[in-house]
Amino acid sequence: MSDTPSRSNLAALDATHHLHPFADMKKLNADGARVIQRGEGVYIFDAEGRKYLDGFAGLWCVNIGYGRAEIADAVARQMNELPYYNTFFGTTTTPATLLAEKVCAHAGPRFNHVFFTNSGSEANDTWFRMARVYWGAVGKPTKKTIIARKNGYHGSTVAGASMGGMKYMHEQGDLPIPGIVHIGQPYWYAEGGDLSPEEFGLKVARELEAKIDELGEDNVAAFVAEPVQGAGGVVIPPSTYWPEVARICKARNILLVCDEVICGFGRLGAWFGHQHFGVEPDLAPIAKGLSSGYLPIGGVLVSDRIADVLINEVGEFNHGFTYSGHPVCAAAALENLRIIEEEGLVERVRDDIGPYFAKAWGSLADHDMVGEAVSIGLMGGLQLAADKSTRRRFEKPDAIGSAVRNHALANGLVLRATGDRMLASPPLVISHEEVDAMVRIARDALNAVWAEMKS
Repeated sequence: MSDTPSRSNLAALDATHHLHPFADMKKLNADGARVIQRGEGVYIFDAEGRKYLDGFAGLWCVNIGYGRAEIADAVARQMNELPYYNTFFGTTTTPATLLAEKVCAHAGPRFNHVFFTNSGSEANDTWFRMARVYWGAVGKPTKKTIIARKNGYHGSTVAGASMGGMKYMHEQGDLPIPGIVHIGQPYWYAEGGDLSPEEFGLKVARELEAKIDELGEDNVAAFVAEPVQGAGGVVIPPSTYWPEVARICKARNILLVCDEVICGFGRLGAWFGHQHFGVEPDLAPIAKGLSSGYLPIGGVLVSDRIADVLINEVGEFNHGFTYSGHPVCAAAALENLRIIEEEGLVERVRDDIGPYFAKAWGSLADHDMVGEAVSIGLMGGLQLAADKSTRRRFEKPDAIGSAVRNHALANGLVLRATGDRMLASPPLVISHEEVDAMVRIARDALNAVWAEMKS
């Protein structure tokens, strides 16, 4: 458009008026924000015309890729018919109702209800309240404490950030709030020591039982964890971890909450991460892949155990949002799920592109500065190491990870750095050739940083 400001003017406007999430604004304003102009398939393009392979699917979310006209058309139809109405006061809309049915159809027999939110953070706040209300309604009002994991991530609202185990987030705003405690994470590479992954998985899982004993079973409401830790570094738990966690929750009458915000809707080669690991949670927050990020929408999958009490015992559950089940967002999500179904993207991740990605990404393990290259479905973690044989880490992990990320970006690939661990999460529609390009650019970035370090 002729009246669109230039890239430099946009950056200046951004610096003047726009506060970004998780950003050092002084530094960002000095550098100038990168203006992303459009997207197509697995690629994004900035305002200067540079093309990037988006190896992170936006923010773990653009599962069907960019530029799907079907979603734009569905949104336009819904905008013209009913751009907004709420789901308060005994009303609903056609898209919200149909989306609830569609999501539950893929969630497994225990999940027949969903509560809609606008984001994963709100979804985590929602189940947090829901769990406490549930226990109060069944005559166990002291069951309030939530057990979560160190280095887990559950959003940045007050409750979400408190349940997350990110110390740097807790340092701002006097977090965590009371009633939330943390146990260890199943991060074998960093913390497993001389134990095998299987031994370590059991050891960390049993920290949950020890914490329940410490707090008292009658005081613990739920345990929450991501099937695979996302922002924490694509931490894939050992095979022994999830079965033991599920056993403990069932034996000790603790609600199990699987945070599916990242892992849901095909990312692991199953509709939901808990299905991949063979566990049955009581509650599961969802977002991101629900609409492939095209419009903001999230929710909480609510098991029959919880829903029956909320419906039959609680009466009015005093919780909700102006935009819960927003009809336009729901229409986008419905079309997104139709695409995932009809193009067989979940099965494609499980049977085709996931295994291909695993082999290609895994080939980076032979690099001198890579300690491990792991993946699950279309999530990859690349652990940088100063000494591969001893798993010794670099002294300045943030600097080394940022250097690799920046080299990759300069050569047209978006990766994420969490300290000294590189993360990948490409759209589910990525081709074999595009995976090869991802890995080639990632290797070139590793080579460049390694050469700089040696010199």
